[in-house]
Amino acid sequence: MCGFPLAHLDKYLKVLVQQNKRFVAMCEEFPRYSEKTRTFDRRVTRVVTPGTLIDEPFLNPFENNYLLAIGILGTDEALSTDNGVGLAWIDVSTGEFFSRSTNIDGLRDELTRIAPREVVLDGRLQQIKEHPIYEALAEDDNFISYIIPTETSSEDLELPFDSVVTDACNPGDLSGKPVVRSRDIGPDEALAIRLLTAYLHANLLEHMPVLSPPNHEANEERMQIDSHTIKALEIREGFREGGTKGSLLSGIKRTVTIGGTRLLSRWLCSPSTSISEINARQALVAFLHSRPHFHADIAEALANTEDTIRISQKFILGRGETADLLGIKRTIRTWTGIIKRVQHEKEMESIERSDFNIDDWASLDALISRMIPLDSLSKRISTALDDKSSHDLPESTSIEASTGEDTEEIPVSEDTEEIPVGEDIEKISVSEDTEEIPVSEDEEILPSDTGTPWRPGTWKGTIKPSFSTTLMSLHDVLQKLLFEREEMERNLQLSYDAPSLTLRVSPAHGMHVHLAKAKRDQTKIIANPEFVSIAESASTRCFFFKDWSLLASQIAEKTLALTLAEKEAFEVLRHEVNSHSQSLRRNARLLDELDVAMSFATLASELNFARPKMTNEPIYQVINGRHPTVELGLLATGRVFTPNSVALTTTSRLHVITGPNMAGKSTFLRQTALIAILAQTGSFVPADFAVLGIVDRLFSRVGAKDDLFHDRSTFMVEMLETAEILRRATPKSLVIMDEVGRGTTVTDGLAIAYATLHHLVNTNQCRALYATHFHELSDMLGYPNQNRNDFGSVEFFCTDVDETDDAHFAYQYRLRPGVNRDSHGLKVAQLAGMPVAAVNVAKDTLTLLKTREADSHRINCKGH
Repeated sequence: MCGFPLAHLDKYLKVLVQQNKRFVAMCEEFPRYSEKTRTFDRRVTRVVTPGTLIDEPFLNPFENNYLLAIGILGTDEALSTDNGVGLAWIDVSTGEFFSRSTNIDGLRDELTRIAPREVVLDGRLQQIKEHPIYEALAEDDNFISYIIPTETSSEDLELPFDSVVTDACNPGDLSGKPVVRSRDIGPDEALAIRLLTAYLHANLLEHMPVLSPPNHEANEERMQIDSHTIKALEIREGFREGGTKGSLLSGIKRTVTIGGTRLLSRWLCSPSTSISEINARQALVAFLHSRPHFHADIAEALANTEDTIRISQKFILGRGETADLLGIKRTIRTWTGIIKRVQHEKEMESIERSDFNIDDWASLDALISRMIPLDSLSKRISTALDDKSSHDLPESTSIEASTGEDTEEIPVSEDTEEIPVGEDIEKISVSEDTEEIPVSEDEEILPSDTGTPWRPGTWKGTIKPSFSTTLMSLHDVLQKLLFEREEMERNLQLSYDAPSLTLRVSPAHGMHVHLAKAKRDQTKIIANPEFVSIAESASTRCFFFKDWSLLASQIAEKTLALTLAEKEAFEVLRHEVNSHSQSLRRNARLLDELDVAMSFATLASELNFARPKMTNEPIYQVINGRHPTVELGLLATGRVFTPNSVALTTTSRLHVITGPNMAGKSTFLRQTALIAILAQTGSFVPADFAVLGIVDRLFSRVGAKDDLFHDRSTFMVEMLETAEILRRATPKSLVIMDEVGRGTTVTDGLAIAYATLHHLVNTNQCRALYATHFHELSDMLGYPNQNRNDFGSVEFFCTDVDETDDAHFAYQYRLRPGVNRDSHGLKVAQLAGMPVAAVNVAKDTLTLLKTREADSHRINCKGH
């Protein structure tokens, strides 16, 4: 069986797990010692799957790596779409744990919003491939795993934790209200949680953490954005690049911390519907926006913090290093510095400003006051570690200290090398191209508790000797032994007239005396029977010397004891960090919120965003609104974005928009939806003024693409999206629809477009923008006298083209009231570079068609 070097483990884990969706069982050896032999127990300590990554270096720090379990009570393949579906998802690398209930219709939207790396289903569903859940999972090609939970009736489902209410803050809620958790969890959610924990137990094994109760998400707390809309509006990912480039996230991201970026991504896909929560976020943004220098100081400090949530989770999972401890220490000090900076700024402002108002500080005080002081933990880590992350003994204390002269090594064999002076132990033992050096029976190599034989080298401790009396004592003894070694080496050099003599240890020769210039220095040594020659070359020679062997064995023994003592000290520190894990997580979440608020404040300053006013009324009023990412793209090329206004009210709920291709209709629709998302996320919005009613659900039918893999034409995809909107939109929803009815005959398309408008106006009664090239719709709706029929809440707006005498034209991107009955499609063809001959033919054909249409209209008028 072939393998690969241990140093390449992460590389192959990425290929196997992340890219090819394979499970990798991690086996480790655990030594067992008897009087004369050493044997090993081998067992699987963890199974690595796409959804259970912990701290692998290929894990994207700016994204959550969610494992999602879906619980369905009963496995009847004829399950109704109204039945409840429980969801439970966790990021093992951060410990963030959530749950909620939905139905089959809403499952696809939740899958797109959560974006899990792995989905866990009840193993009994594996035999029911016609189950409706698979259709939702197939949309985004989700990776599916199965687990069979223990047999428990739905009435007896128990959660893997005891607490019902926690004092942890609700992420994003600056009011500081406690989160009510497991008492709101229904049987379907409980089943999902049990599936999730069973899967974690089966794969994390010895790394399984103790779970806290999940954050329960209620349907009424967040804006529901359907899966098509998340993709069409490019909220997290751009269409063209596949990554974040061109997305809303990349356009507005000004966060300086890793955790803040992850939180911003979550907020954009699930904006709040609570006016109090939105106002609290916006108040903090406004506060920071009005104090740019203070804002800049806090941002600079936050940029120095570590990803504390993931670090604390590493310790909970039994991992972590000294560098992580130092990261926690530095982050706690930064937190303390931020708190002091806030207090100092408030004091100075109260002295310097005559119009000082303590209420202005309420939003920031509400956040900072909920932070838990952790200075004691920082000081405790400081007693054990310095900022260099390792405590190095002086070079002169090395077992293999050099004399400073050039030496020639004895080549025992081609594959065996003596360990160089001062080389780090780790660098020798993990070399990719060096075979493992066999240990002979008579060679005294002391085993460590990890099964790795002790190797000599420069001792590099990680824990300060002053951390404990045990460490201090061992360090003192080791220093004394190393001093004896130096004295022995000097005495031998003087006694035997051998300046090139050094005391060394190597895997090939064990503890030995080495002569670099044997011909010059060996005369007195070979005459002494206490020195036994064991190897020689043309110019060097090695001897066994009992006194050095005994001393070197003592050094090895104390070095091993010191290593074990440091490991115990590290475990003490790990337990102390774990005991503060809830506080660390809480503080990190609060500072992530502060980071997002500062990001919004920076964005508002850079791009001149305005604070929107939120209301529960079903209205949407924006003056001079702009598309945030399109505007950035235009500014990069030296162009200016043309803003547009919109006013959706109870008497004007739906706007029909007509106009030329390429004149900004789709951009206007998308910016309207994005402004609603930004406002309910807590950000300011790209507009001069905005009053927005809360949107409970956001839907879009924009763009054109087929789905041949699932046997769907472009028109079929369009109809599926339209049907979903008409089924699910409520009076508090916001809908944007573009070109409904294209892809089929004009008469069929016109009929579908009219039916869609009729349903939106009379059944859904939601706020909607409806862009179309079917200008005949305006006549069917009774324009301009639509107030006399069922379409009194419909208004008409359009864009246009300015043409000049020299056959040039320019688009008018600003909307005006009315209907444009010319789409100017030939102008787009001309801009696209269609051959002149083809354009001329198209113009002649268009003239002919219009003449025929006019003649037909005159004949119909005479007939009447």
